[in-house]
Amino acid sequence: MLLDRRRFSGLLAGLVGGAALPRTSLHASAPADPCRLPAPINALTPMTAGVAPIGNDERQARIERARVLMIDAKLDAIVIEPGVTMEYFTGVQWGLSERPFVLVIPARGALGWVCPGFEEARGREQIRVAADVRVWQEDESPAALIAGILRDRGAASGRVGIEERVRYFIADAARKEVTAAEFVSGTPVTAGCRMIKSAAELALMQRASDITIAAFRAAFATMKAGMLNTELGENMTAAMSRLGGEDPWSLTLFGTASAIPHGTTQPQRLKEGDIVLMDSGCAVKGYQSDVTRTTVFGKPSVRQTEVWNLERRAQDAAFAAARVGATCESVDAAARAVITTAGFGPGYRVPGLPHRTGHGIGMEGHEWTYFVRGNTTPITPGMCFSDEPTIAIPGEFGVRLEDCLYISESGPKFFTPQSEAIDRPLP
Repeated sequence: MLLDRRRFSGLLAGLVGGAALPRTSLHASAPADPCRLPAPINALTPMTAGVAPIGNDERQARIERARVLMIDAKLDAIVIEPGVTMEYFTGVQWGLSERPFVLVIPARGALGWVCPGFEEARGREQIRVAADVRVWQEDESPAALIAGILRDRGAASGRVGIEERVRYFIADAARKEVTAAEFVSGTPVTAGCRMIKSAAELALMQRASDITIAAFRAAFATMKAGMLNTELGENMTAAMSRLGGEDPWSLTLFGTASAIPHGTTQPQRLKEGDIVLMDSGCAVKGYQSDVTRTTVFGKPSVRQTEVWNLERRAQDAAFAAARVGATCESVDAAARAVITTAGFGPGYRVPGLPHRTGHGIGMEGHEWTYFVRGNTTPITPGMCFSDEPTIAIPGEFGVRLEDCLYISESGPKFFTPQSEAIDRPLP
């Protein structure tokens, strides 16, 4: 959707935290030989027919949205290095190296690119549209070219926003070239754009979520006594691959290991009565899913069922609190109140909920903004979050139910159907 400038008045004032590092998967690749896959996995077929990638018209609209936010933030330009944000605005994918390849988006005027001279042909091939591409040779300063673009766009004595992942040596060199400019955070613009998803982005995230749920059904059908957690995780990533998911990953934990939110390197073998916690996702055309299901192998105990039911109530409380106009921290507070009232915690202590209730999601699994104490950012249509108030009981087990949601004009909507019960993790 296009930016409603009035809606964004004050939206970014309460942003807290930073963009998370990419998640490292414990089980990132699937077995190569289909003949060796379990039957439930081998029977799967792709679910990606008819999926449309993000087009250049939408990227141009994003640039115009960024310019609106620049005016609001009193910025004259933003500087971006290769990564998800550069790809978001331009579609250009480029690796980081000691040789700067830089994008400058000015509030007014054409985009400017700074490219290593010997990479010019590859750079222009990636950019694909008419552009101001300035090249530097190995004995020249790329920072001088960044400064030249800023001067030509009237930004050399203004405020220049630096995207949060621009490396220090680049920002520092540019600052020394343009001493009259004030260099500040570009996050109000870059996060301000990326937090609000369009219909096309939501459609890609919906397909990635659909694939992940279908993969859970197939993977859970392969559980057997004695299997390693890595084997179940590999079955899950194989299932997502078979269904057309890109870059699949799975964090799969059994028994007491399920109380360690991001897992352990210690292998676990599945036995009767074990909690099974599987946190998994994939991408479709660069847009992510992130889903966690917790169940029991065999018959659940009364204790396991009680904690699972408490977790579901906390997830429901977070969902109900995610109203348009509410603060992000109020969602975390709603889920945490359910858990602490039951005697866990308080706060972020374990046994209890040791992390934020949810993270933003889009082109990255974790991105701006977050359901966490202290984040007063108002919830706005187009935002997407995970809803995952884990209950971790060290030495015993953990329960996490994670479904991602998007904020519609009328309130929150889940991408995935919630789990119904500890022994019915998938409807």
